[in-house]
Amino acid sequence: MKSGAPWVFSNEIVMDGAAKGLQPGALVALAGDDGTTLGTGYFNPKSLIAVRVLAKPATGIDADFFSQKLRHALRLRDHFYAAPFYRLVHAEGDGLPGVVIDRFGDTAVVQIATAGMEQLKDVLLNALETTIAPKNVLLRNDVPSRTLEGLDAYVRSVSGDIPRRVQLEENGAIYFADLLGGQKSGWYYDQRANRAYMADLARDARVLDAYCYTGGFGVLAALRGAKQVVGLDSSEAALSLAADAAAANGVGEVCRFVKCDVFEQLERLAQSQERFDVVICDPPPFVPARKDLEPGARAYRKLARLAAQLVAPGGFLFLASCSHNMPAERFAAECAAGISRARRNAALVHEAGAGPDHPVHPMLPETAYLKALVYAVGE
Repeated sequence: MKSGAPWVFSNEIVMDGAAKGLQPGALVALAGDDGTTLGTGYFNPKSLIAVRVLAKPATGIDADFFSQKLRHALRLRDHFYAAPFYRLVHAEGDGLPGVVIDRFGDTAVVQIATAGMEQLKDVLLNALETTIAPKNVLLRNDVPSRTLEGLDAYVRSVSGDIPRRVQLEENGAIYFADLLGGQKSGWYYDQRANRAYMADLARDARVLDAYCYTGGFGVLAALRGAKQVVGLDSSEAALSLAADAAAANGVGEVCRFVKCDVFEQLERLAQSQERFDVVICDPPPFVPARKDLEPGARAYRKLARLAAQLVAPGGFLFLASCSHNMPAERFAAECAAGISRARRNAALVHEAGAGPDHPVHPMLPETAYLKALVYAVGE
């Protein structure tokens, strides 16, 4: 905490009777063993992360506090994005731990992951109204991490008429997101810059988009000149949105979407000696918890091996991990091992993370969760 880290763990706190008696989410003043007040945050005696720091000592956590934070977050996004389609609040990266807010034009999707922010929810929502005045606000409080905080999961409309499907704009393309039933908030803004990077490599190319979800990578590749795009995913609902996006962008004839188990389909494609100029793999998190590190690492290695087999000589391979429990060095090592096992020569030409609407707290490496690697593949 003294170094600026915004988390204090339960083994760093004197858990006396008074502390254990506090309600989960209670606002507290954090003090050192010498009595020096270190900051203001919220406390949960049931959580490994016992205190999440919100502000300097003696700061009022009120409507003005939240409005100031939201205005600062909005000014940052205004530097990078002309249209209101982005992540407005990225938890600790924007000084609001436990909160994520994604904007879809006049609709805002709010996710609250901690007991402290659940207690402050009404003040936060009022500040959101005064800052950007969204027409529709949806609470997607169904993230698994809420169970660790002792919270129930729910999805609820706060205001407006929440559409099942919204249209969004990104990189000059039109997409569709399912806000009520899609993964997370319905869309992954974190891959925006990476989608553009890969699309620029896809002109006149045959593209395979594995774990394509609602078409973020593949549709943009087609829009920028790919001659053929094949998207793979296990979700029929997501593939339907991807097909609609392809049609809306005038590339429906270029794109084909296949419902399948992606690993099994990659095996089949390899057996039939299919080759693609660009292969993109953006899977769901293979390491959702620390205990999953070893099986998750093996899954990334297998994915790299299967995908590398499908890249035509002179083509490109994109591999990503959104698991914050997978260290960047380990992810790169597993990808390299998988490519080697495929007996392909490759050179790493690009490394990236999330875009500027996903700011990283400098003292919290966990907020730099997204890892993306691009390889130029030889024979």
